[in-house]
Amino acid sequence: MEVVATLAGAVGLVTGLVTALAVRASERAQHPSAPPAQTAGVPAGVASVLSVLRSSAVVIDSDDRVLRASSAARAFGLVSGDRLVVDSLLAMARLVRRDGEIREEEIEVIHGRREGRWFAVRVAPMGTGGLVLVLAEDLTELRRVEAVRRDFVANVSHELKTPVGALSLLSETIEDAADDPEAVRRFAKRMQHESVRLTNVVQDLITLSRLQGGEPVAEPKVVALDDVVHDAVDRCRLKAEPKDITLAIGGCEGLTVDGDEELLITAVRNFIDNAIAYSPEHTRVVVCTRRADDRHAEISVTDQGIGIPEADLQRIFERFYRVDPARSRQTGGTGLGLAIVKHAATRHRGEVNVWSKEGSGSTFTIRLPLLTTSATAKEISEPATVREAP
Repeated sequence: MEVVATLAGAVGLVTGLVTALAVRASERAQHPSAPPAQTAGVPAGVASVLSVLRSSAVVIDSDDRVLRASSAARAFGLVSGDRLVVDSLLAMARLVRRDGEIREEEIEVIHGRREGRWFAVRVAPMGTGGLVLVLAEDLTELRRVEAVRRDFVANVSHELKTPVGALSLLSETIEDAADDPEAVRRFAKRMQHESVRLTNVVQDLITLSRLQGGEPVAEPKVVALDDVVHDAVDRCRLKAEPKDITLAIGGCEGLTVDGDEELLITAVRNFIDNAIAYSPEHTRVVVCTRRADDRHAEISVTDQGIGIPEADLQRIFERFYRVDPARSRQTGGTGLGLAIVKHAATRHRGEVNVWSKEGSGSTFTIRLPLLTTSATAKEISEPATVREAP
């Protein structure tokens, strides 16, 4: 494991340094000169090595007193004053001091009501005198990413399996109902729905993969935001109909930007899809375009849905992040839509933001640089009345 290898290397480095210092100390004892420098009981030079380690590093003496602790160890709450305050770490240190054997373990450290942090720990003796070195590598982010990836794989597998299974079943049903034109038409329509669903999942994966680099659009073209909005709404109509959700368009007309039209349509479609998925039946989703200032245009999508908890607002644009995994599986999707929007905005030198309140709906906005040299960008109409999408 890479983390364990890193910790092993760090322990080896410090232990080797201590050994070298011990040899030098022995030579000086035979040929006295100036006394060797010490830093709170830690051999000279060790403190400098510990200060550059990325891991949380702690040196304790034979009385379990902390002689040296890195800033990371104190920041993570492993050390308080001159004491190692994590019982499991202290127990490992005492065992290492007793038998001289290096020990490795993964532990969780919990402080109060805060979410616990995971560490890969390696504890080793530091020569004579009962000194023990404790190194702890923070695994919290790694574990979180792994958990998110596992959830993502499970969710994508489910999202791919459902339409594929439905298409197989529907094709068999159509074959059996070949003499019933009405049944064939009904099942064919359902097959189209499942095909669209399958296509969207695959396309989201392809799109996100293509956007990973974060480079700006290679060959930008003039893009009319009116066309972007209307195309995105048209592509979401099929999803809105079963819930009787009204899609409305409003705001300014004639705004243009430099960019990739298909990518912007995908971004707005993901906003609308998200709004539909988390809105109750018989409500409205409004797509509004406006000129934010002399240099920027905004496209916002507002719903009357369940809203988003404040604690999750900073993370919803992360890849694979889901506010409520169970509900997300019920509503469909891969958890990639908002990540795609963020990457699309970045490639257009723009940004995304969200306003939301639980129980009061949400407004997602993508902000883009205006094409100020175009005539259409200068002739902006007053915000139009919100109108039903044709």
